[in-house]
Amino acid sequence: MDVMGDKATLLDTGRFVQPSDRDETGDGEAVDEARTRLAAQAGDVEATSVLGAILLRRGDLDGAEPLLRAATAEGDRAAANNLGVLLHQRGYTDEAAGWWRIAAVAGSAAAAHALGRYHREHGDEPAAEYWLRQSAEQGHALGAYALADLLEHRGDTAAERWMRSAAERGHREAAYRLARALDHKAAQEAQEGESSADNGVDVPAGGESEQWYRQAAARGHQRAALQLGSILEKRGELKEAGRWYLTSAKDGEARAACALGFLLRDAGDTESAAVWWLRAAQDGDGNAANALGALHAERGETQTAERWYRAAMDAGDENGAYNLGLLCAEQTRTAQAEQWYRRAAYAGHREAANALAVLLLQGGDATGAEPWFSKAAEAGSVDAAFNLGILFAGRGEEAVALPWYERAAAAGHTEAALQVGIARLRDGDEREAERHLRCAAGGGSAEAAYRLASVLDARRPPTPAHELGEQVHEKTECEEWYERAASQGHRRAQVRVGMLAAARGDVVEAARWYREAAEAGSRNGAFNLGLLLAREGSEPEAAVWWARAADAGHGRAALRLALVYARRGELAEGQRWADRAVTLGPGEVSERAARLRDALRQELTA
Repeated sequence: MDVMGDKATLLDTGRFVQPSDRDETGDGEAVDEARTRLAAQAGDVEATSVLGAILLRRGDLDGAEPLLRAATAEGDRAAANNLGVLLHQRGYTDEAAGWWRIAAVAGSAAAAHALGRYHREHGDEPAAEYWLRQSAEQGHALGAYALADLLEHRGDTAAERWMRSAAERGHREAAYRLARALDHKAAQEAQEGESSADNGVDVPAGGESEQWYRQAAARGHQRAALQLGSILEKRGELKEAGRWYLTSAKDGEARAACALGFLLRDAGDTESAAVWWLRAAQDGDGNAANALGALHAERGETQTAERWYRAAMDAGDENGAYNLGLLCAEQTRTAQAEQWYRRAAYAGHREAANALAVLLLQGGDATGAEPWFSKAAEAGSVDAAFNLGILFAGRGEEAVALPWYERAAAAGHTEAALQVGIARLRDGDEREAERHLRCAAGGGSAEAAYRLASVLDARRPPTPAHELGEQVHEKTECEEWYERAASQGHRRAQVRVGMLAAARGDVVEAARWYREAAEAGSRNGAFNLGLLLAREGSEPEAAVWWARAADAGHGRAALRLALVYARRGELAEGQRWADRAVTLGPGEVSERAARLRDALRQELTA
């Protein structure tokens, strides 16, 4: 609260001349006070009021009171206001209000503000509004702010006008609250479809609110500096964001210290990050405590990590319980993990609910897992929605699973999009299948890339046959998707890429992909590689790959081996592989292998 409340000072009266060379050590102020005291003793009313104000600021209430009462008795409105301040400090609020009323009626904006605050504290809002408006209309920043606060409490739209008035006069809290109100208004407009984008107006990030945050932050407002840092960080201006976080953190804002820690961590300076996280955590910031816990967990310091996770819980951050669950799960302390997951899940932590459901499902309790998956999914957990889909699909309830897959897919879950694509293919809706497969493939799913390529492949017109060694033509889109899946280790895609390369006449490329698939365990890859090698005249090596394919259950490879050994005259070995081919099939292969086996048997018994 202002002490004087008037523009008039002793120097304005012209009774004293300001010294030309003021003593910077404070002697000048002492001289001024001495002169004021002399003038007061000589009966100067304004000097008496000024001296009382000086003593009031100094905390000398006993010395200030008689001077202020004397000046007030002579009609000095500043003295009446300051006498009210003094009595308020002594606890005589009703008497203080009386003197404030006298000063306010005489035109003191500061007294009107104080009187308005008094009436609001006593529940008399109409009187409070009257006096605060008197103060605000005289240009008093505190009066404008208090009036804006009263109107905002009522939901009166005029609050913004007075908050702006106070902010323009340098009131830092008003500047901060005006910025917050502008942000809130912008968010509401965006929700209602009346955002700047809809209206064709390009508003820069931060907009007007950023200017007010800057003004408040420049005047030392901690939360404004924090908010300004957040705006700048989102915009990618990390250096300036860090400066404002640092300013706010040094002033004691724990959230700014925490945010500064994350900026430093992202820049690779984990040691400095830990210093600021420690400072924030010690001030009760749960997010910083969690960050410290994660940092120590990464270093293998599990006991220290657990201590900080518990500190986060004590600060009211249920992420601490969730992280404790994760820590226990990593250490295979399943019972403790379940305990912490449950605590966080009951507090509404959706990822903890999902993790608890997964834990229960792994323990064979599908019935107990389902409601937790549902709770997490309804709260917005994408993983939980996908897991519900898996749960229902595992029971054979495909129709129930599909909506959950679709919900997760709509939120960008790659594997969910794949499952929706597969379901749409099964239903014959190729267009929707392709859309979801493209999403999943774009998200990195090798299986989706392979299935998408298969869909596109089925649409391709037949291409003319090529001889091995002919010039390679330009690759189609389906080949590109096959290759993407193949490069991610998808064995069927690798075989298909090899087949397409062989069809183009690119024997080197075909062999490379067949070999990669075969070495990864693909029996078709091994069989095709054998065909390619045999065609190139390397039958011994081809036999090696055919044997690998046949051992994995490939009937055609077994038949090829039977023929190889028959040609070599190794009839017993040929008969063995023919028997194997008969068993493996398919039907056509079994028939041919049976005829070959009978012929070899006759030859052996002849």
